[in-house]
Amino acid sequence: MFKKKKNNSLERRVTQHFRDNTGKQYNYKEVSGVLNIKDTKTRDEIIKILNRLTTEKILSSPSKGKYTLVKASKDYYQGTLDVTSTGRGFVICEDLEHDIMIPKNNINRAFQGDLVEVYVYKRKQKSGAFEGEIVTILERKKTQFVGVLQIEKNYAFVLTRGPRMYTDFFIDKKQLDGYTNGDKVLVEYTDWPKRADSPYGTLIESFGPPGETNTEMHAILSDYGLPLHFPDEVEAAANAIDQSIRPEEIKKRRDFRDTLTFTIDPKTAKDFDDALSFKVLGKDRFEIGIHIADVSHYVQPNSVLDQEAYDRATSVYLVDRVVPMLPEVLSNGVCSLRPHEEKYTFSAVFTMNSKGEVLEEWFGKTVIYSDHRFAYEEAQELIETQAAKVSKEISLTGAAYTVSNDLLKGVLTLDEIAKKLRIKRMKNGALSFDRVEVNFILKEDDTPESVYFKTSKDANKLVEEFMLLANKQVASFAGNRKTPLPFVYRIHDEPDADKLNNLQMVVSNFGYKLDLKTKDVSKSLNVLLSDIQGKQEQNLIDTLTIRCMSKAEYNIDNIGHYGLAFNFYSHFTSPIRRYPDVMVHRLLEHHLAKQKVKDPDSIQAACVHSSQRELIATKAERDSIKFMQIKFMEDKIGKTFEGVISGVTDRGIYVELVENKCEGMIRIKDITGDYFNYDDKAHALVGERTKKRYQLGDSIDVSVLKADLIKRHLDFKLEEK
Repeated sequence: MFKKKKNNSLERRVTQHFRDNTGKQYNYKEVSGVLNIKDTKTRDEIIKILNRLTTEKILSSPSKGKYTLVKASKDYYQGTLDVTSTGRGFVICEDLEHDIMIPKNNINRAFQGDLVEVYVYKRKQKSGAFEGEIVTILERKKTQFVGVLQIEKNYAFVLTRGPRMYTDFFIDKKQLDGYTNGDKVLVEYTDWPKRADSPYGTLIESFGPPGETNTEMHAILSDYGLPLHFPDEVEAAANAIDQSIRPEEIKKRRDFRDTLTFTIDPKTAKDFDDALSFKVLGKDRFEIGIHIADVSHYVQPNSVLDQEAYDRATSVYLVDRVVPMLPEVLSNGVCSLRPHEEKYTFSAVFTMNSKGEVLEEWFGKTVIYSDHRFAYEEAQELIETQAAKVSKEISLTGAAYTVSNDLLKGVLTLDEIAKKLRIKRMKNGALSFDRVEVNFILKEDDTPESVYFKTSKDANKLVEEFMLLANKQVASFAGNRKTPLPFVYRIHDEPDADKLNNLQMVVSNFGYKLDLKTKDVSKSLNVLLSDIQGKQEQNLIDTLTIRCMSKAEYNIDNIGHYGLAFNFYSHFTSPIRRYPDVMVHRLLEHHLAKQKVKDPDSIQAACVHSSQRELIATKAERDSIKFMQIKFMEDKIGKTFEGVISGVTDRGIYVELVENKCEGMIRIKDITGDYFNYDDKAHALVGERTKKRYQLGDSIDVSVLKADLIKRHLDFKLEEK
């Protein structure tokens, strides 16, 4: 005998009525009237629902026949909504071990990222998680959305549906003047009336036709709430800065203008926020300076420049443009350590030997003069040839030139010491991610002409090691004492155990081992990362390993940095593009002057804000790469490529192309020859009849079926080898 199915829809409507009218009492006739229910059968059902809700202590009955909501705090929680691609959601709540699962029909007009109040039902899922229903939207995460304008005769919609957005926006026809059907637009959420199927929106601006590079880049920035321009008052404040190097200021600083100093940066760099100085002190003793642009000298606390830098918190690097944290006059001008110019800097200066040991250290304000600017390729050529000549093919100027013997000795000695520092880090358990970075050569119209891969060579690692050293030693200065000083740390927790188990299973399919029983898992991870170097599966395993890692973040409470194997670590070296580095400079200056920091809570709030902004910037940067990859593949419909399965879901398999690292999907409905089931434990699709398997990491051939620029999605078709 089957149990009679409950009328869940009616129960939700009844419950919602009481939640919308907290504190008020209603009898069954009044509830029926509000819900416009007139037939006797349904009114009888309402009586049963009221009694059931009273039994479950969701409602109480203060007087005979009257009901009111019992807001038992133990059943109500606050959290952040995460909407999945299937349409259901999860509310992430700090007070509960498991996330609260929210069915599609219980999301109740909340959007991705909203702070919500959720009612938790008594019943649990098999996983142990609770099921719930959103009852109140406490705070909208975002109110502006990007979509495509669809104009009808008397109204319009902005089509915003996507993996995490389940609705479109209704637009009144009075707003449509100056807008074109099919354009990509920005819409502001205004209201969502209870009886309306869609939320109402106000058009803010049009970005232009979808699919065009400029349109899509503006759309990406707006979608993440990232600014397109600096406010006039911020630009005015930047332009008013005194850019001169004053004798009275020099007297307050340690003078490095006569010490050999140079920068090493990408060819296309415009902002140079770090420089290296080198001086031989004696037998096996070297003075090595890491000089960082003194942004805090120009950006004073609570100024209009400081507030803008705080709000942005980071520069954003899209494929075709940079959205800087500071106006150009600062980032590319007064704070940029350009060659043959005197600049104010904040420096970490070390006396070191050839083993990479720090014998003495000094931190403080300085003034420098950069003798030379190297591109990474130029410094790399010096390291590889051990000669002072830079060839015309490598030279930034297009002409061959020769550097001084002192400059050559500086680069080569720093390279040797950097290699010792790196070996020491690896022995201590630092993880070695030499990831392949996807880059594009763009045409004049900013469309991609070709894809190339950027790898880290000795010159890159030289700079990296000395920046790491400065960051580590500055953090140690503040934290490595009985009573640590208030400071901004860059922390990185241990990896997720479940994800490591999953990684172990995946890499075993490729014939690799990962020992999770050892006390030093990081060393086993490094062996794995070393073994896959140059292999076809390197990018996939690198990606999966990174996904095991916790997210690095800023915090005033230090727990160390797992990935770097440092007990103390901070960000000191990039204040032009990261606000936490500006905070570190200010705090370090306070501590050096033995001044007390008054408000540690505000530092932590700035850490949380900066971590959040960094995450947003990373997502925007990934979206811009994804768009360029789709744009690059747009004219390759029907072409066949070799690929590696990079993800498996119940909807299909994701494939990364070996040739250019572009990723697309083969939908499960397009895989012919059998009915395929998803095996989540094995990360595979398995044929029901043939037992044919498509597993994470498998090599397959695919052809390009569709390149959707608007949704930023590639569809592939499986090709039999």
